[in-house]
Amino acid sequence: MDITLDFVQSGLKQGRYITTAKVETAVYLALVLEKPLLIEGPAGVGKTEIAKVLAELLHTELVRLQCYEGLDEARALFEWNYQKQLLRIQADTAQEHGWDDVSTHIFSRDYLLERPLLRAISAPRKIVLLIDEIDKADEEFEAFLLEVLSDFQVSVPELGTLRALHKPVVILTSNRVRELSEALKRRCLHLYIDFPSAEEEARIIALKVPDLDERLRRQVARFINGLRKLDVKKAPSIAETLDWARALVALGVKELDAPIIKRTLNLILKYEEDIRKAEGRVGDLLRASQ
Repeated sequence: MDITLDFVQSGLKQGRYITTAKVETAVYLALVLEKPLLIEGPAGVGKTEIAKVLAELLHTELVRLQCYEGLDEARALFEWNYQKQLLRIQADTAQEHGWDDVSTHIFSRDYLLERPLLRAISAPRKIVLLIDEIDKADEEFEAFLLEVLSDFQVSVPELGTLRALHKPVVILTSNRVRELSEALKRRCLHLYIDFPSAEEEARIIALKVPDLDERLRRQVARFINGLRKLDVKKAPSIAETLDWARALVALGVKELDAPIIKRTLNLILKYEEDIRKAEGRVGDLLRASQ
């Protein structure tokens, strides 16, 4: 497949991903240089969506590793299927097979449970590996990940070194819960995605919720843009904007007003203290959105 900048631009467009030249260039370079792409930014700006669209663009599988505190190698790389091994040991013991014969069987690939990292490395074709919210994982796991990303190979003591047949396309995302190590950043291309402007978000709404009236679409985008500037615990994500837009269509709303906003604020703000704070500013935000 011939990877060009035009190919990436058209692919993102076909995937209905509203983008910028900076995003297109970063994705293109990650593909042609075969380097991991670290995408940072607030939660809900479309970082994960890039990996999904890339998988569609390349007509390949998306393998996702969701990071969390306490994630270890066993959950990310591989585990032995102990139950299956035990059944095989019991069957071979009943037939009086020696340990050498038994161990040859139970420590083979047939008894290996592939987790996302090993699955990406052993895939028969190039796939997209999404390492989502790497900032939520412990620093120890991040250090382990460096080895995998450097050589795209893993060592299984019983089987030896398993090398990638095809180097995967790697996308890492971070909400910046904690600062990532310099070593990880050096191994990756970097891209920061912020919340879209009101104009960009109106384009996203038009693409994803075409039934919403154009004037109301612009009102919604401007109102959300103003809401994000408040000191709230969690700013509305693009997904929550789209949920609100769909709700307004379902309710038959033709124009934003204070009563309908207050009735539906819970769709875009998920903390009660944020809702109370926004309720006191609805009038100002509404006037600014006109």
